Amino acid sequence: MTSNTLKTGLLMVLLTVLFILVGGAIGGRGGVVFAFGFAMVMNFASYWFSHTIVLKMYKAKEVTEAEQPVLYRIVRDLATRGQLPMPKVYVMNNPTPNAFATGRDPQHGVVAVTTGIMQLLDEDELDGVIAHELAHIHGRDILIGTIAATFAGAIMMLASMARFSAMFGGLSNDDDEGGNPLGIVVVIIVSILAPVAAMLVQMAISRSREYIADERGANLSGKPRSLASALAKISGGVQHVPMEDANAATVHMFIMNPLSGKSMQSMFSTHPPVEERIKRLNAIAAKGI
Repeated sequence: MTSNTLKTGLLMVLLTVLFILVGGAIGGRGGVVFAFGFAMVMNFASYWFSHTIVLKMYKAKEVTEAEQPVLYRIVRDLATRGQLPMPKVYVMNNPTPNAFATGRDPQHGVVAVTTGIMQLLDEDELDGVIAHELAHIHGRDILIGTIAATFAGAIMMLASMARFSAMFGGLSNDDDEGGNPLGIVVVIIVSILAPVAAMLVQMAISRSREYIADERGANLSGKPRSLASALAKISGGVQHVPMEDANAATVHMFIMNPLSGKSMQSMFSTHPPVEERIKRLNAIAAKGI
C-alpha cells in the first residue's frame, strides 16, 4: 500500500468521524439520517449517470479507431497492459489541453481528451496522460469521490439546518424554554467550521488520488518523464487558453484544473501543485521505472 493510498483511507475515516461527531452535536439522530440519506441519493444519482452528464456537458463525441487511430491504439494498448476492459474513447472539440476519465466502474469506463491536448503533446506524452486516466478508472476514483462528496454534502446540510434552527430558536432545550445563548453560539460556530473542515478533507482526498493516478500511470506506461513533460505542457497550455466554459463542479475530474494553468497553492485546491507532481514523477524515473 502506497503512502497516498493510506492517506486516502485515513482521510475517508476522518470524514466519516467528522460526520458522526457533527451529526450528533448539531443534527440529532433524525437530522443525521435525513441529511445522509438525501446526500447519498443526490450524489449516487450523479455517480450512476456521471459519464452521460459530463460528456454531454462538454459536447464530447465518441470516436472510432478509424477516426482517431493513434489515440484509439494508445488507449487499447494501455488498457490491455493494465488488464482493464477497453473504455469508450471520446474527443472534445476544445483548444484547451486537458483530459479526464469517468464511468461508474471499469466496465463502464470512458476516457475523454480535448483536441487541444492531441495537438500539443507528442505520442509518448499522450501515452502518459492516458495511462494516468486509466489509473483513475482502475482505482474507482469516481466512486471514492462520490462517497467523499456524500459525507461532505451531509455535513454541509446538517450545518445549514443547525444555523437555521439556532437563528429561529429551534434549538431551545427542555430545561430552558428560551434556549441557552452560549449553546446557540457554539452551535453556530460549529455549523460554520464543520463544512469548511469537510471541504478541506474532500479536497485533500482529491489531491491524494491525483498523486496515486500519476504514480500508477507512470508504472503502467513506463514513461514517467513523458507524463511529467505532459503535465508541464498542459499547465502552460491551460494558463494560455483556459477552458472558460468549464463547470466548477467537474474540474476535479480533469488531469489539471481547466480554469487555470497554475495549481492553486491552497488546501482548497482539487489538484496538487504541478511542480510537486513533476518532481515526484522525475523521482520515479530516477529509480529506473
